[in-house]
Amino acid sequence: MKNSIKLLFLLLISSIFGIANAQVQMNFKFDTPYGKNTAVGKFAEINGAKIYYEEYGKGEPLLLIHGNGGSIEIMGNQIDYFKSKYRVIVADNRGQGKSEFKTDSLTYVQITKDTEELVNMLKLDSISIIGWSDGGIVGLQMGISGKSKIKKIVTMGANLRPDSTAVNSWAIKDAQNMKKIVASKIKEKDTSENWNLLKQLAGLLVNQPNIATKDLSKIKAKVLIMAGDKDIIKNEHSVEIFENIPKAQLCIMPGETHFAPASSPEVFNALANKFLSEPFKRPDSDLSKGGK
Repeated sequence: MKNSIKLLFLLLISSIFGIANAQVQMNFKFDTPYGKNTAVGKFAEINGAKIYYEEYGKGEPLLLIHGNGGSIEIMGNQIDYFKSKYRVIVADNRGQGKSEFKTDSLTYVQITKDTEELVNMLKLDSISIIGWSDGGIVGLQMGISGKSKIKKIVTMGANLRPDSTAVNSWAIKDAQNMKKIVASKIKEKDTSENWNLLKQLAGLLVNQPNIATKDLSKIKAKVLIMAGDKDIIKNEHSVEIFENIPKAQLCIMPGETHFAPASSPEVFNALANKFLSEPFKRPDSDLSKGGK
């Protein structure tokens, strides 16, 4: 996506995408040009589109998945931290960053299929995942599908559905307003931006995802559900996701928002690293059940 398109999209719905927030932008300065690193960047032909990805570090594979309107660059704080511990793999999702769009009906299912095919193409026997926002949704869908062998999944600000039982009403209103703005530009036949692409990205927020709560029981991986206590996603919805995954832990980060991976990377990365690096435990406070 061209920088002008990306900037306009982010400014119009900056209340949804914290990557347009000045505080967050301050944390996007790295010695390595993540997302634009010609030394390591590659394209893979996946499901009819060229998907751009980069790899860093050695060791067990760790897949990073960015959010809506973002790109590899947005995960720079996580790449920088985890590349000394894992083989970090991060891609631009379809239609975002350097990856081709090649669809008129973008869905989380499609992005999930693209990501699963990338894992298959790289011949990764097993992976762990850190997914932020849309990336967290994709991580959950990959866990449900079972097409990739996944050890652990960390989700940040993920949701199962787009309605007010899951998402705060102000965020729903902002996404709907963005969709209206884009629709009006398309009706006017404005050619200043790729409005069809922006329509699809806004549509992800307004109409998707649509994951049945009962399907979470299919996830075999260990999962850490994370959110800020003032997230876009309602706290009770994060609890709902946590309670319906067999092997899950929950972390509602105090004093944090949907954008913690960029605005408070030290805290977020430390929590994610603890979950990924230590044996999974789910103790119980009920001593009669062996809790402690």
